Amino acid sequence: MHRSVRRALLPLLAVALSMACSGKASPPEPSPSPHTLPTMAAPSFQVVGIEVGRALDADKRISEKTDSFKPTDTIYVSVVTQGTSTGARLAAHWTYKDGQVVKHDERSVALSGRAATEFHISKPGRWPEGGYTVEVMLDGVSAGTKWFKVSR
Repeated sequence: MHRSVRRALLPLLAVALSMACSGKASPPEPSPSPHTLPTMAAPSFQVVGIEVGRALDADKRISEKTDSFKPTDTIYVSVVTQGTSTGARLAAHWTYKDGQVVKHDERSVALSGRAATEFHISKPGRWPEGGYTVEVMLDGVSAGTKWFKVSR
């Protein structure tokens, strides 16, 4: 090594050596707290309730809640949502017993705040007795399922 390079490095070496001997190194970077979780933004539009029944009120909410219907009843589901949507897709997928499709109904909704959307099924004759389900979907993802039965 040339003398001029050694002379330039000597002061740097002296400072580093003095810091090492004094025990004063730069403080370590703080590590993230193990209790700090990343914050997740709440969805801007979500299903907050699913109700099944025989009748609706003026706000499209179920006014006569039940999970037991007669073969001649019209069966309603009220999907309660919260948030703002300019075109979310809500769907009701109705099935009988082992998955036989009764009806699939889908619509685009533009809602704000807390609101209800209704779906229903009816049959001019009589519903076969047995167990049914209605699965509510929001933008193609299940938001919940309700079970109900039809009997005399």
